[in-house]
Amino acid sequence: MLMRKVPVFVPASPWGLRLPQKFLFLLFLSGLVTLCFGALFLLPNSSRLKRLFLAPRTQQPGLEVVAEVAGHPLAREQESPPNPAPAVPAPGEDDASSQANARRRKGWLRRTHPTGTREMATAARSSGSAALRPQEPSIPFSFDFHAFQSRLRHPVQGTRADESKEPQSLVRAQREKIKEMMQFAWQSYKRYAMGKNELRPLTKDGYEGSMFGGLSGATIIDSLDTLYLMELQDEFQEAKAWVEENFHLNVSGEASLFEVNIRYIGGLLSAFYLTGEEVFRIKAIKLGEKLLPAFNTPTGIPKGVVNFKSSSNRSWGWAMAGSSSILAEFGSLHLEFLHLTELSGNQVFAEKVRNIRKVLRKIDKPFGLYPNFLSPVSGNWMQHHVSVGGLGDSFYEYLIKSWLMSAKTDVEAKDMYYEALEAIETHLLNVSPGGLTYIAEWRGGILDHKMGHLACFSGGMIALGAEDAKEEKRARYRELAAQITKTCHESYARSDTKLGPEAFWFNSGREAVATQLSESYYILRPEVVESYMYLWRQTHDPIYREWGWEVVTALEKYCRTEAGFSGIQDVYSSIPNHDNKQQTFFLAETLKYLYLLFSEDDVLSLEDWVFNTEAHPLPVNHSDSPGRGGGQL
Repeated sequence: MLMRKVPVFVPASPWGLRLPQKFLFLLFLSGLVTLCFGALFLLPNSSRLKRLFLAPRTQQPGLEVVAEVAGHPLAREQESPPNPAPAVPAPGEDDASSQANARRRKGWLRRTHPTGTREMATAARSSGSAALRPQEPSIPFSFDFHAFQSRLRHPVQGTRADESKEPQSLVRAQREKIKEMMQFAWQSYKRYAMGKNELRPLTKDGYEGSMFGGLSGATIIDSLDTLYLMELQDEFQEAKAWVEENFHLNVSGEASLFEVNIRYIGGLLSAFYLTGEEVFRIKAIKLGEKLLPAFNTPTGIPKGVVNFKSSSNRSWGWAMAGSSSILAEFGSLHLEFLHLTELSGNQVFAEKVRNIRKVLRKIDKPFGLYPNFLSPVSGNWMQHHVSVGGLGDSFYEYLIKSWLMSAKTDVEAKDMYYEALEAIETHLLNVSPGGLTYIAEWRGGILDHKMGHLACFSGGMIALGAEDAKEEKRARYRELAAQITKTCHESYARSDTKLGPEAFWFNSGREAVATQLSESYYILRPEVVESYMYLWRQTHDPIYREWGWEVVTALEKYCRTEAGFSGIQDVYSSIPNHDNKQQTFFLAETLKYLYLLFSEDDVLSLEDWVFNTEAHPLPVNHSDSPGRGGGQL
């Protein structure tokens, strides 16, 4: 071994270094090691060094497993930006849901995958582009979509009728015509207003409005289930792709709790239940969380407007000078919010709407009636104005549908519905001198002898609930449903266009007609054809299909324009003056109910589905099989 030259009498170490030199060398070496590891683990922006020394993490694409420990809220999912980029928190996204996340259920939860051949094909087609955009973040989930499908008693799109039968051939042609109308309405929207909330067909552009707090694409989300139902597959895929790529929740405006719930959340929920596509479930839950600040009131009765940016709320300025919540608005959340709990495991949604029930059960009702205005601060009625039309309508609808959606286990909803119906029958029901049955409006004991177009849903509602009434009432309610529906048909038949006005009166010798121009418009509303559909399914009386076809003919003649369908400003003028708006509910409701009117009863069977007040189908809780993930519907 080569030895270094050292001074005399000083023995060399085996490494050729004295003891002090060894100490200094080791000190230098330890400092160098500390510096390297500090750069690797402690300093910012050290990813390059980490890639040199640490093996990369692997992640299975499409699988995100989340564990939740009691008391620790889940990490928030962030909204993906329009173009591929690192995910960043959306402004205001966390505010509405911080309280909700802490209540999610414990346990390991999984993500679902596309179900059925159609959905698998869609996933395969989109796999090439999936890497180019951020994947939709997963939300904890234990809902078994396959088990849900197995519990349905009928195929969603029904079984095919015998096409050799001539009557069926006529009905099929009528159904195909309605399908063509839907396709035309969609293609016009796509061409001139894609991504906007509504189409303006006369000016061939889009309209955003201010109801949705900056959310866009209302027509797209309202149309999803109608496109799927009518088997317009290309159009449905266009709509789905837009939701995946362009429907973002990082908005900061003021939104109507009611309208966002029935159109957006209802549309997303139904699209999920029809297809099993995960994107619809995720978007519905995240949007539902953004609505929760509306419930921050002393009573838990939500206010009508929620601010997505500040997570504050307020009542509509026109509602008793901003002091009241509206019965039809806070009373039309139950169906959707129970399904949000069902699909998220987050009990806060169900708790919110059950508290509304609790408040309504305790408060005194004048003559058993529910007034339209309630203070969210005191929990007292603000004015004794009762209507089964606007301001009150869908509250009653959601009571009977909650009973049906629960597979007839929600006895509280059933009792509230029949008690309210008896009070309506006693205090609001009238028969005109000409023999027309109608439901008047009530103002502190004084009746306004009119019905709004919105009230014409009640014929279908009463027919839907007749079966579960007391035995001695069933025949009476079936007849009442038919009579009210006949009255609403008369409001159509007595106009020049064969379309009905916004409101019609029964006084001064005039019956079922509007008395002023401000009530003579028609904005493509669905309530009359909705009742035709329910009465057809209950009775199979051909008169309802005849009346429905009259509406189709009138829509084609007076509402169809070069670039979509438009409402008209005066149903009593045979020369239409269009209002330049193709309402989202025309695609969601009017065309869907007409299509179902000319379909077999097992297409979206009423044994399996209830429709929210925007005609979005939500499933009945057939809980005879295991696999449900949320609370009891």
